[in-house]
Amino acid sequence: MAPQTNRPLQGMPPLLDQHDIYAADRPNNLSPVVKSFPARVYVPNTVSNTVTIIDPATYKVIDTINVGRLPQHITPSYDLKTLWVLNDKGNSLTEIDPVTGKKGKTIPVDDPYNMYYTPDGKFAIVVAEEKEQLMFRDAQTMDLKKGLWVPCKGVDHMDFSADGTYLIASCEFGARIIKVAVESQKMIGQLDLETHGMPQDVKLSPDGRVFYVADMHANGVHLIDGERMAKIDFVSTGKGAHGLYVSRDSKVLYVSNRDEGSVSVIEFASKKVIKKWTIGGSPDMGGVSADGKVLWLSGRYNSEVYAINTTDGSLLARIPVGKGPHGLCVYPQPGRYSLGHNGIFR
Repeated sequence: MAPQTNRPLQGMPPLLDQHDIYAADRPNNLSPVVKSFPARVYVPNTVSNTVTIIDPATYKVIDTINVGRLPQHITPSYDLKTLWVLNDKGNSLTEIDPVTGKKGKTIPVDDPYNMYYTPDGKFAIVVAEEKEQLMFRDAQTMDLKKGLWVPCKGVDHMDFSADGTYLIASCEFGARIIKVAVESQKMIGQLDLETHGMPQDVKLSPDGRVFYVADMHANGVHLIDGERMAKIDFVSTGKGAHGLYVSRDSKVLYVSNRDEGSVSVIEFASKKVIKKWTIGGSPDMGGVSADGKVLWLSGRYNSEVYAINTTDGSLLARIPVGKGPHGLCVYPQPGRYSLGHNGIFR
């Protein structure tokens, strides 16, 4: 059963299944909000300052739009209605309408490397990596409500506890992870990793008990008890372990090993690697298709995107895009609401 505090975060939708926080993410279980949206893959190209839009049915590029400087991730809004392009060096967010695929307004926001939403939907947390701050903004207006400085060099990725009361964030250049209380918006813990660690993506296990933290220098995934802020295990996956994605049946975790061009598959039940697929290139960030049959990953240093068959790991397509593709977003995806990044749904 997912760990629960005495009082889960007020306003957070209750879990559908106490044993599986991803119970709402089953294949093709699309919210009524997004059912009419066309299936697309949105790719932010950090060097080209563009977003490539791919039709996943044909593996063809159907549009390329200009955005701000250094677009890092594409983040679905909490209410699922909007996609935000995070223009890191452009200090702005650019809106994309997932109905039309067209660009909307661009609004000023400082240092938006990444962005998440609190589980109650009240705040957007803009992760200001260079400033070492978590910027709590009104989720609707993006007005800044609180800037929290954290002792976390290169703060960049996070995930939330099953009860929504706290988050765990990685410090890419600080070999550390931190714990922040959602309601008080204060840091309440930290855990130092190996001296030369480089923690990246963070993902909570379906049972809500373990945070998986990819580490590019350790070449694997740390398993963290978020309640105690203690490391309980480590799983070697491959060189440059980077992105983490949960399968639609909540049974396995896909780990992109960027520096060796592979994907490792960790079984949640055994906490062991059960498969490893070599695809080449530089697999980075991505997401799983709505039906769960395809894992989409950006090829960060190869100006391409990979479509990978989740049954056998075969490469379905290698699609040329702009330079420096990073936090691509597969949309729409199953789930009731978005916790941000390039697609975390519950």
